[in-house]
Amino acid sequence: MTEFEHQIRVGWGDCDPARIVYTGRVPAFALESIEAWWEHHTGGGWFHMELDRNIGTPFVSIAMTMRSPITPRHRLICRVWPTKLGETSIGFHVEGFQNGVLCFEGDFVCVFVAVDQFKKTRPPEEIRTLVLSKIRPAR
Repeated sequence: MTEFEHQIRVGWGDCDPARIVYTGRVPAFALESIEAWWEHHTGGGWFHMELDRNIGTPFVSIAMTMRSPITPRHRLICRVWPTKLGETSIGFHVEGFQNGVLCFEGDFVCVFVAVDQFKKTRPPEEIRTLVLSKIRPAR
């Protein structure tokens, strides 16, 4: 199964004086890529899910490992796929590559909530079906 890829243009403003990406931007790139995964597979990102479907997915766990510096020299290609689906939670794995080199990888866990109540809930059946069809373990 081919994982979803999201391309990010890393800008000069994303970088520190050492000319590499600020550490805090890396999780932001990963979250942008997870939102792009949702948009690609459901037709809308988090804004759409919250306002139109009353489904939120706040993060409860983020674990990342930096492997190689990220610079504006090449596009950042982020590969995203779900790794697990619980009764009320979903896990994603994200890997970021530049010029074929692994720059970071991370595991992210979100919980499904009913936005109007901010209470944990099971995802709708169509989302369960979608996610179950895309799950694979992290490498």
